[in-house]
Amino acid sequence: MTLPGPIRQIGYVVTDLDRALDSWVALGVGPWYVIREMPQRVTYRGEPCAVTLSLALANSGDLQVELIHQHDDTPSIFTEFLDSGRPGFHQLAYWTDDFEGTMGSVAEAGWPVVWNGASGPGGAVTRFAYVEPPDSPAAVIEIMELSPATEGMATFLREAAAAWDGRDPVRELSV
Repeated sequence: MTLPGPIRQIGYVVTDLDRALDSWVALGVGPWYVIREMPQRVTYRGEPCAVTLSLALANSGDLQVELIHQHDDTPSIFTEFLDSGRPGFHQLAYWTDDFEGTMGSVAEAGWPVVWNGASGPGGAVTRFAYVEPPDSPAAVIEIMELSPATEGMATFLREAAAAWDGRDPVRELSV
């Protein structure tokens, strides 16, 4: 199984988004762009699922960091992780411009898809899937479609981090 290119993002599941943001800012990572209370409809282990999430994104160099806070207790890939008693590092993400081909490789490798859907601002749709490879260093691996929206956001975050002077460390975005 060959994944598409380098790891592009690391994801953390947190129980208190603002406290987590403070911790990352103290490490010199920022600025953070936060989307609060975003509804998400996905498929979780083969069943429809609706959750409300807050997400925060920032870069450290070329690596994007994502913080994920689920606001409800609906069973999900995030509550499953938290229920295991290990908040924190959750996922590694790869971005692909051939989503179908990458997902075909995932299927051939026998990696179960445990969370998948599509999202995006302004009607732009970007597909994503979380898979569970055996013996992975992360709970899940995310495969994210590299679309103009994800590419644009990645460039925006990378450039914001490179120019960041430490001021205004948390910036709110709307969905």
